[in-house]
Amino acid sequence: MDKVIQALLRSFASLAKPGLWRYLLAPAFFSLLLWLGLAWFGLAKLVAWLIDNPPMTLLVSWGLVWLAHFLAYLGGWLAIFALAYLTTALLAAVFVLPWLLQKVAAQEYPELAALGKDSFVAALWNSLAATALFVFGWLASLPFWLIPGLGLILPMLLLAWFNRQTFAFDCLAVHATSEEWSVIRRQHAVPLFMLGLVLALLAHVPVLGLLVPALSALAYIHYCLEALRQLRGGALVSVSAVAIEGESP
Repeated sequence: MDKVIQALLRSFASLAKPGLWRYLLAPAFFSLLLWLGLAWFGLAKLVAWLIDNPPMTLLVSWGLVWLAHFLAYLGGWLAIFALAYLTTALLAAVFVLPWLLQKVAAQEYPELAALGKDSFVAALWNSLAATALFVFGWLASLPFWLIPGLGLILPMLLLAWFNRQTFAFDCLAVHATSEEWSVIRRQHAVPLFMLGLVLALLAHVPVLGLLVPALSALAYIHYCLEALRQLRGGALVSVSAVAIEGESP
């Protein structure tokens, strides 16, 4: 947990750097406008669909029509904010994270050579796949929301997984080799998820939670690059040195 706290503290310290806030605000502002606009036209249809499908139909059959309507409206707004968060996270992962990674790595982790592959397609595919799986898991979890407490716990766990899956890979794709990424993913599996869980808690702060995806990118950059630095023993590693070593008999 100490490494998670360290990554968060470094992220908050990085927020003091000039020009960084516009990268946090831009994806959140765009996503909020987009989904509030869509909610204006589609919220009533979404609520009607939720009421006409399980588990709301079960509540209606029990005579709890008021509860079915309440949960349908609650689910509708949660879906809108979840989609706004996902849109913000996609924008942060694909467009904001590469800029943050370049700046943070150069200023705070200059000894780490970029030995991975800088692939926009791979990052986009990773983010889209994580989004699709999150949406599927969110929809599949809806029936369990009737169990007290699970309506809060399950979305939180799903969002924690989504944060880890979306940002951890992208943060190391440029700097880590595939072997290094496999080691970090195995050795830091729990802390990477716990970092995602802390950020998922912050994401549930109304409206302000839309700033969390960009903050998540920053936090995972600090965590992953520090993990990579420790994996390499804190030594200065250069591309040329690796290339010469590989050519030696």
